[in-house]
Amino acid sequence: MSNNNEYMSLKLENQLCFPLYACSREVVKQYRPFLDELNLTYTQYITLMVLWEEKQICVKKLGEKLYLDSGTLTPVLKSLETKGYVTRQRSKDDERLLLVEITEQGEKLRELAKTVPTRVGCSIKLSSEEAMTLYNLLYKVLDGMK
Repeated sequence: MSNNNEYMSLKLENQLCFPLYACSREVVKQYRPFLDELNLTYTQYITLMVLWEEKQICVKKLGEKLYLDSGTLTPVLKSLETKGYVTRQRSKDDERLLLVEITEQGEKLRELAKTVPTRVGCSIKLSSEEAMTLYNLLYKVLDGMK
């Protein structure tokens, strides 16, 4: 007969990863109706968020910012390019670098998207202090995995 204590680490309720996973899925689900209005997936949306700030960025650096590998990012960028929101081109200075740049149409989408964070934020029941604490803790976890 085995001791149940040796299996405590396998109980779902003892996993930090599970509430992180479930919470992430639920939060992204809250975005869906607002992003559907813009014909964007969540991954396309966060990609555009970086481009609205950066205007132009190399794909490698974009992937690092979003914690996405090129296999995930490439189809996202192709889709955004097809929609006319970004362009992709090789750097003139270094042919190895693929640059992504926001288009005028992509910039216009920013105006339509500006209410999304507030609309989603209404569904997250945390005080601003709790939200900032959670934000800082999550980035501490992410930074520790690099």
